Amino acid sequence: MRLRIDIAYDGGDFHGWAAQPGLRTVQGELEAALATVLRRPEVSTVCAGRTDSGVHARGQVVHLDVGDDTLVSAAGRAGGEPAAAVARRLNGVLQPDLRVRRVVAAATGFDARFSALWRRYAYRVCDGVPDPLTRGHVLTWPRPLDAEAMGEASRCLLGLHDFAAFCRQREGATTVRTLLDLAWVRDGDLLTGTVRGDAFCHHMVRSLVGALLAVGEGRRAVDWPGEVLAAGLRDPAVTVVPPHGLTLEEVGYPPDSELAARADEARARRGS
Repeated sequence: MRLRIDIAYDGGDFHGWAAQPGLRTVQGELEAALATVLRRPEVSTVCAGRTDSGVHARGQVVHLDVGDDTLVSAAGRAGGEPAAAVARRLNGVLQPDLRVRRVVAAATGFDARFSALWRRYAYRVCDGVPDPLTRGHVLTWPRPLDAEAMGEASRCLLGLHDFAAFCRQREGATTVRTLLDLAWVRDGDLLTGTVRGDAFCHHMVRSLVGALLAVGEGRRAVDWPGEVLAAGLRDPAVTVVPPHGLTLEEVGYPPDSELAARADEARARRGS
């Protein structure tokens, strides 16, 4: 059977999602805990979106294939539904900066990565007096930002485009993406940018934010991010902002009956 595992983590002490020898990563910690709880030598997980070093998540989604007997055995004498018991046992093994929110049997055709319709991120910036209690999750910006100008500049980036100008390209992979939402909201000194797209390339969100912050502080014109996008080439003037202001908030999936078809479509478009 396939399990869907919803997790959240503070990325500050992780070297990103992907397992790397000798480094603490989200995948490495989660898979080690799963191997312990499921009593297996090793396990292999697939996530909805690989986060970079220092990036946080509230709504990361993972899948894992296990045998029915393995799940029941791992639940032990905890009682109740086996998947829920496994979730409790995992949180007993994991460190507090990585939490399992739920474990459930996935619907037929579910793939955490390829079945996803969209991913929603938030980037948080403070352009006033920073709150020391949120310093690990909010970027402190030294100059005032014009949220309205940033919003206006964001609108020209929406839709289906080749985002090569804002990505670190991977050989053989497409940089064509659909940006569904990109908007900024101010609450006192805190600006939150909400970014939702079908998928994102490496460093794409942080590069987009970097370009928009240049507009917000008046260094660049409102139409500059659109010009960079149209040029189609990586622009050294675009700053990749620090990772700690970025959080993966939510991943959206279609109805169960459409999961397999969505996965097949995404594999064909982006490659595995």
